[in-house]
Amino acid sequence: MKFFASVTCAAKLSLALWAATCTGAGAANAPTLESLTNDLRRAESVREVKNLQKTYAQLAFHGRWAGMAALFADDGILRWGQGKAGGPAAIERFLKTAAGDMDGISPGSLHALINDQPLITLSADGKTAKGRYHSIQMMGDGKGNSKIQGGLMENEYVLSTTSKGDVWRIKLLRYFPQYIGDYKKGWINVGNNSLPIVPYHYTAENAGTPILLPDSAKNKSSALAPLTFDELQYRVTRLNDEDEVRNLQHNFGHYVDRRMWPEVTDLYAPDGDVSNDGKIISPKDLLAGMGPSGLTRGILNEHPIFQMTVEISPDGLEATSRGLEIGMIGDYDAKTAEWRFVTFRNKYFKDPNTNIWKIKRSVLVPRLHASYAAGWANGGTLRANTAADPPPPFLDLLGRLSNASQRPQDWLPTWREENIANETVLHDLERRLKRSTAWDESENVSSAYGYYTDDVRCVAFATLHADKGFKESPGVGWYRTPERIAKACQNRYGEGTNNSVLRSSVPIHLRLQPVILVSQDGRSSTSRVRNLQIGTGRGTAARNFVGNNGFNGGMYHDQFVLEEKNGVSRRKLWSLVIDEFYWNSASWVGGWSSLNTTARKLKRRQAGIGGYIADLALTDPAMGPREIGFNGGPPPTVRWPNIQRMWWAYRNPVSGRVPDSYWPGCVPCQARPAWNLTANGYQEPATGPTLVNATANGLQVTATITGGPGEPVAGVVQLRRGNRGGNLVGEVVLKGSGSNTASFLVQLDSTYASGPTPLDVFFLGSDRLQPGKVRVVLNVPPPVR
Repeated sequence: MKFFASVTCAAKLSLALWAATCTGAGAANAPTLESLTNDLRRAESVREVKNLQKTYAQLAFHGRWAGMAALFADDGILRWGQGKAGGPAAIERFLKTAAGDMDGISPGSLHALINDQPLITLSADGKTAKGRYHSIQMMGDGKGNSKIQGGLMENEYVLSTTSKGDVWRIKLLRYFPQYIGDYKKGWINVGNNSLPIVPYHYTAENAGTPILLPDSAKNKSSALAPLTFDELQYRVTRLNDEDEVRNLQHNFGHYVDRRMWPEVTDLYAPDGDVSNDGKIISPKDLLAGMGPSGLTRGILNEHPIFQMTVEISPDGLEATSRGLEIGMIGDYDAKTAEWRFVTFRNKYFKDPNTNIWKIKRSVLVPRLHASYAAGWANGGTLRANTAADPPPPFLDLLGRLSNASQRPQDWLPTWREENIANETVLHDLERRLKRSTAWDESENVSSAYGYYTDDVRCVAFATLHADKGFKESPGVGWYRTPERIAKACQNRYGEGTNNSVLRSSVPIHLRLQPVILVSQDGRSSTSRVRNLQIGTGRGTAARNFVGNNGFNGGMYHDQFVLEEKNGVSRRKLWSLVIDEFYWNSASWVGGWSSLNTTARKLKRRQAGIGGYIADLALTDPAMGPREIGFNGGPPPTVRWPNIQRMWWAYRNPVSGRVPDSYWPGCVPCQARPAWNLTANGYQEPATGPTLVNATANGLQVTATITGGPGEPVAGVVQLRRGNRGGNLVGEVVLKGSGSNTASFLVQLDSTYASGPTPLDVFFLGSDRLQPGKVRVVLNVPPPVR
């Protein structure tokens, strides 16, 4: 007999898909293999352009000039300030000459190039792209000479046909220098002059334009043959997996910064380990070497992650990441501070019992370790960079549009090719693709906000917000709607400047290391982004507070939505919150361990700016403890070197552990429920994994489904046997009425052999919870004779 209840159309996949698959919504624009192939190529192109520029920076760290030049098109051009080179051979010579002895190869040298905060715009035909990046170089020759320089890159890319197929290449790398100096004194504006605004390749309106074009704009006459359904599903799955691995590693960095050792160890597989400079140790040993769990007064343990790339293995069960970690370590009371430059190349695996990605091995290759006082001009403690001691291998991430041959023949999709006539299946694949493109669109808008904030473009960054969006004005509170956001900014800072007017200083907001959680339908997302704030100005670098006060550290907690207006969809900011500052430095020379705590007195602005009252003040009693200690929040104000409480909007991505300071959703929404995503027609992204636990007692299997606090469990639970889902054994619909338990009675047939039999329990997900899985072993009794 059948044990499971009657299943609705929505339950066959997940409740999140009801509107798309069961009500006929979107039927007029139902996805096809042709449209999904087009969309996939656009999504993969954006990822490849990012990986291309990140690889360029990774190669620079090791002085691989030929490899960097090979990333350009045959007619590619490098414009570095007033310098110019055309073609790979000339570009290689230019890069080598410009580096000199600060090349990352010569004994004692350092050549750290940072290209991060990407904003990528793909052309309508998908054959060209543009990208904006912050660029910072930290260089030394090991002989007492050093250089720090930075500015903006506005680059152009082209899809080239090569022996590897279609490959993205750099068409124009254009660097606009803004500041320069040496390690001893710090940096000032180039030429000690005022700086112009670097032209944007995008507008505030189109910064969040979806990567996937509307049906009316898709190239229906494309000569490209559509991919098979199995191939599409394979490659969309890889994009989804990339997102999870990227979030996992970025979150690892956030936990390490706060010495949250239980949360860090949760991220590792039970047999996971660490290779630290070639020595294999346990994660606990690595963390113990960084000090006790938790931050105490004056302890800085920052490890920002830059330009990380991710590669999923062909079988989809393993992954590798590669990137640069710059340690900013200190003890204020002991007056110690240091730099650590580390290349990491980590390994991950997807747990077959739960489908959750975990860290298998962290591979850390230290490059340079130097005291803050001495800096890197003399090399510090330096690792060799020779043929006998090569850098960790680079990831081969180019040519992904032509990588169909990577799919193993035995790769089993969730849905078989013969099911593609079922429109439900195509809609589900489209939904999963939109979840990955939402990740990139959210990063685009996040980056655009950072660039407009650097230039104090009030109207522009206000325009990035949805019609009902809201933004925190630091030290004051939240203003809602683009018009009020712009007005608050103008009252406080002035409108900024236009392209023809110079400005004396630039406050630079580096928005790095995003952890982006996307809703099940891809229309909304939640983001945690590191704020690493520096600046540049005219004058003496060592004492210029506006320009060269060293570094300040904060955190953004943002939300994004896909806003549909007049038939046009754009990704927009819904909520923007900044927690600042957790740590800072009074000057570049003094760093973060010699801060004069009386040097800077922060002005308390109460609930408004020049009489312009916020829609919600930081001091509003309904905010509870959330803003206590932050500038402008309820007293007492906590300033470095004291340790401010850090808040989290999500649970541990592996264990589901709830952090001590947990504030899910948009920050002001507990005081203003009408501002919630769900109150405005959007889904709330899941705060972490859906934990599925199951036990078997005789022929009875009982499963318990657990989300985060306040996340109702509603959806379909299935019991299946065999690979990748296999045969359906039973199915139960949980209706969100308070019960999160599903029970199955297994009916045996002739295909069951006596003894241990693995069965998989699947929770198919909902509009609030991620899918989840666990494996349980059923002890099948021998047949009665």
